[in-house]
Amino acid sequence: MKILYVNWVDYLDPEGRGGGVSLYQRNLMRALAAVPGVEASFIACGTSYDPLRPRPRWERMRHGPQEARDRRFDLVNSGTLAPGHASFGQAAQISHPATEAVFFDFLARTGPYDVVHFNNLEGVPVDLLRLKERFPATRLVLSLHNYYPFCPQVNFWQDEARNCTDDEEGTRCATCLPHRWNAGQIRAGHGLAYRLKSAGVSPDSRAFRQTFRVIFGLGRRLGRLQGLWQRRAVAAGAETAGAGFVQRRAAMVGQINAQCDLVLCVSDRVRQIALRQGISADKAVTSYIGTVEAQGFANAPPRGPILRADGTVKLAYFGYMRRDKGFYFLLDALEALPDAVLARLHLLVGARRGEADVMARLAALAPRLAGFQHQDGYGHADLDRLLADVGLGLLPVMWEDNLPQVAIELHARRIPLLCSDLGGAQELGNSPDFVFRAGDVSGFADRIGAILSGAVGPEDYWQSAMVPETMGPHVDRLLALYRG
Repeated sequence: MKILYVNWVDYLDPEGRGGGVSLYQRNLMRALAAVPGVEASFIACGTSYDPLRPRPRWERMRHGPQEARDRRFDLVNSGTLAPGHASFGQAAQISHPATEAVFFDFLARTGPYDVVHFNNLEGVPVDLLRLKERFPATRLVLSLHNYYPFCPQVNFWQDEARNCTDDEEGTRCATCLPHRWNAGQIRAGHGLAYRLKSAGVSPDSRAFRQTFRVIFGLGRRLGRLQGLWQRRAVAAGAETAGAGFVQRRAAMVGQINAQCDLVLCVSDRVRQIALRQGISADKAVTSYIGTVEAQGFANAPPRGPILRADGTVKLAYFGYMRRDKGFYFLLDALEALPDAVLARLHLLVGARRGEADVMARLAALAPRLAGFQHQDGYGHADLDRLLADVGLGLLPVMWEDNLPQVAIELHARRIPLLCSDLGGAQELGNSPDFVFRAGDVSGFADRIGAILSGAVGPEDYWQSAMVPETMGPHVDRLLALYRG
């Protein structure tokens, strides 16, 4: 079986872009390399730009690690900038004939492929899915790791402030981003990065970092001005501005339904949202991702009670100090707890340093807690050490987070998760005792109180919990889906 995977960024990207999807793609490519009769290749689209040769083209990957260079490709100068914010709502997200022609040429020259699997549509025009018309024997699969086909902001995160449940016929989309990146600046930045990396300059070098600090700083300023102008324009004609976003969603959903054989939803929650947005029920399948981290689940010893012998609980928040991830809410919720409750909580925060005001709030909170530790960033090799004595993981997300990798990493170490009711993380434990309404400070306090009182314990979490899937069984399931 010959398989092609597509995403907007190389899964071995030295700049570390792509988050959990890149990690999943990396694990998947390495697992498939050991499967007899399977040949998996990958192409990145939407971030490599060559100012010296600006027409779209494809080539073998010229930068990044040497690993699998014979199976990693690059679509250079895509008409659709990635990630999604870089080409927010632009027509090239729907159609760009020159990009489509280059992709079809790539398929013809390197295929035929039994399966083309898009782990994202960012970086390519959705009309590229018409490859089914040229290669009808190819099975076409799309994974929904985010909501890009339905939401130009990607995450249904309205105005960078709240979960979006109503776009008001597209009018809210038109003013959703507080500022927009300037497409010319983004393309110039990608072009400079491509040339530097192709010449062997590491993204970790000081010269590389300094260059991009200047370029993207200017891009942000131009984007703020553009965003202000756009908001004023929309205020003068909201219905006209919104119509384009309604049409965008209709075009995306229409092509997916017409061309894709399967739409893999990484949680049941994602499938529910996909169906609500118009994806055909007979195409949408829940398919939880496999992880390398899950390998230790079967042999991991039980953690024992969440509540320690001294009556305290150690909580862990890992990820990013961002509003959408629920970190600001977590600060609000902890600050609102009585001192007597806080004095029974240890808190471990594994995240890069946030803004000055966030760090000040953490510093003020620390003396009220039984214990506090901040890990300024971490690697996967650090997790076992950092989480050795943690009793409860925190996933207080404020958006429909599809299924965060960090949730699986904690769950696989047999750490129960206290989750908001948004996104797929709650499906790991499948226990209402460990779920609170997103953004509900009193609901969070109620769940913490139940755990501190002993009314809720680990047995309430694990009795219906999911066994996380390792890469071996996941690959087997995926190949079965590919075969239809």
